Amino acid sequence: MTANPPRHTRKPGNRTRRPRPATGRLRKRRKSGCGGSQAAAEVRLRRKSGCGGIGRIVLELFADIVPKTAENFRALCTGEKGIGSTTGKPLHFKGCPFHRIIKKFMIQGGDFSNQNGTGGESIYGEKFEDENFHYKHDREGLLSMANAGRNTNGSQFFITTVPTPHLDGKHVVFGQVIKGIGVARILENVEVSGEKPAKLCVIADCGELKAGDDWGIFPKDGSGDSYPDFPEDADVDLKDVDKIVLITEDLKNIGNTFFKSQNWEMAINKYTKVLRYVDSARAVLQEADGPRLQPVALSCVLNIGTGTKAANAEGMWVCRLCLLGKHPTARSTPGLLVFKVGLLPAGSFVISALEIDPSNTKALYRRAQGWQGLKEYDQALADLKKAQEIAPEDKAIQAELLKVKQKIKAQKDKEKAVYAKMFA
Repeated sequence: MTANPPRHTRKPGNRTRRPRPATGRLRKRRKSGCGGSQAAAEVRLRRKSGCGGIGRIVLELFADIVPKTAENFRALCTGEKGIGSTTGKPLHFKGCPFHRIIKKFMIQGGDFSNQNGTGGESIYGEKFEDENFHYKHDREGLLSMANAGRNTNGSQFFITTVPTPHLDGKHVVFGQVIKGIGVARILENVEVSGEKPAKLCVIADCGELKAGDDWGIFPKDGSGDSYPDFPEDADVDLKDVDKIVLITEDLKNIGNTFFKSQNWEMAINKYTKVLRYVDSARAVLQEADGPRLQPVALSCVLNIGTGTKAANAEGMWVCRLCLLGKHPTARSTPGLLVFKVGLLPAGSFVISALEIDPSNTKALYRRAQGWQGLKEYDQALADLKKAQEIAPEDKAIQAELLKVKQKIKAQKDKEKAVYAKMFA
């Protein structure tokens, strides 16, 4: 069964739970070559709810083949056309959300007026005609126009996350992602209610990138980190295990510096970045080379658990080690780790220390602490007993085991008291 095509809907869809807000940034630049004038656009996304920046997407526009469609998008990035005659709103993508997301299909945005798929307009009026169908939807990362049928192009667009040949001849492809496909993949995997993101991700700002402008692919946080946030944007051979080990160790050390200074947010950011590089490399490395990345991955996963706990003043925390997807209150998606006690952005993968090393006592200890946060004391007890079998002399494990047993006893005593009152 194929997914429904990207659309500009006529009526608002059913309202589901209100998503938490997020923001983003988008810019553009022109360049020449490849048979005609082209343009590029950069999108940076972040969540207002405090999760920080997600990343940037740089788009190249096919202005030589579809100049009218490309110019519409370019002008909507800059906001230079003023107020729309139909919507009465600024013709500008700034503040516009990605309102529709379908995994293994596409991410859709561009409704700057109603922000739900029912609005928007082009710089030429409410709608304009299909320019041509020269380009096909034959791969991920293509930029195409959403519509409500033939010749109904407005401002709404979508980015494919897989080949979508069933859209050929129906939607005008007018650009492609040249940097930041990892950001699109994160968006593709956010939690949704139906097709609506549960967390509102929007374009925080937008404009045109001139020739020679910085695309913003490299971090500028003063940490000494000189690597793109997403491995897909790095000019490095992911099969070169020596290079990947060098990069990940460097990033881990930067994370350790933040960790020691108790800057938990930055530490977790760098450790998560390490895991993105490890995850991407593991997908293409020879089987014999994979284990060389295990130590750095394990170290980062464990430190993420510690940093996440420390960052939450109430002690109710999300730990990557806890989330194995088996608990009825837990939910796991490739782009987000979700537990009943909170949320932790986790890139485009799920990895746990116990998947890396099932006998790691530190991981078992940390996961037991996570179960206690959920008041799942039996689960915590099981992990601590397993850890004690591996390291019977570890005093921290012994102390935690005693604490859990006391909590279990207190819980049972409380239940007995309740039952006694019921049958008194």
